[in-house]
Amino acid sequence: MIDLHYAPTPNGWKISILLEELGLPYTVTPVNIRAGEQFKPEFLAISPNNRIPAIVDHAPLDGGGPLSVFETGAILVYLAQKTNRFLPTDLRGFTQTMQWVMWQVSGLGPMLGQHGHFALYAQEKIAYAIERYRDEAARLYRVLDTQLGKTGAYVAGTEYGIADIACFPWTMTHKAQGFTLDDFPHLKRWYASVRGRPQVQAGLAVGKFEQEPLDDEARKNMFGHKARELAERSAIPGRE
Repeated sequence: MIDLHYAPTPNGWKISILLEELGLPYTVTPVNIRAGEQFKPEFLAISPNNRIPAIVDHAPLDGGGPLSVFETGAILVYLAQKTNRFLPTDLRGFTQTMQWVMWQVSGLGPMLGQHGHFALYAQEKIAYAIERYRDEAARLYRVLDTQLGKTGAYVAGTEYGIADIACFPWTMTHKAQGFTLDDFPHLKRWYASVRGRPQVQAGLAVGKFEQEPLDDEARKNMFGHKARELAERSAIPGRE
C-alpha cells in the first residue's frame, strides 16, 4: 500500500516508526544520501526538496491514483488522518498535537541538525557556530522537558501520538551531541517509555543498509554542495 523512500536517519525513523505503529503494509526503497541518490529524477518527482523521507500511497482515501507526500510533518499528519490514529480529532487535542509536531519540524530537528553538523561533521570547527547551536539545542531540550513535566506522560498530553514520534528520533542523538538526559528528568522518563515500545524498535531496525563512506563526495551530497552545483547548472541556458 505504501512505498517508503527512506534512509536510516532521525527524519527517516519518524516515518518507519509510524508505519510500524499503524501496522500498514509498506515497502522500503533505500535512498543512499551519501551516494547522492536523493538527486535522481525519479526521487525528485516525489520529493522536490531532495530530502528523505517521502512516501507514495497506492490506496489513498479519495480512491484516486497513487499519491506522493514529502516532508516528515506532512507525512505524519497524512498517515495519522488516513488511519484515524495517533492524532486527536477534537479541536483542542488536535491543536495541541499540531503545535508540537510543528515545533519539532521547525525547531528541534533543524537546531539539533545544525549542532550535529558543526560539532560532529564539519571539517572546520567554528567555535561560534558550535556554541550558538549547542545553546539553542539545550534550550529546546529544556522546553521539551518542561512540557513533559506538565503532561506527566507524552508530548501533547496523556496519549501517545505523532508528536512523540516526531520528537523521539532526534532525541536519540543526545549522546553523540554531548548531552545527557540526566539533566532533563522528564525527558529521560519519556525517552525510556517510548524507546521500549516494540513498534518503535521495529521502526528503528528498518533499512539498516550499507552506506557509502563519509568521504569528500559524500560530504558534497549531504551538505548542500551538490544541490548548489545542480542549481547553478540549471541556470545556464542550454544545460540540464
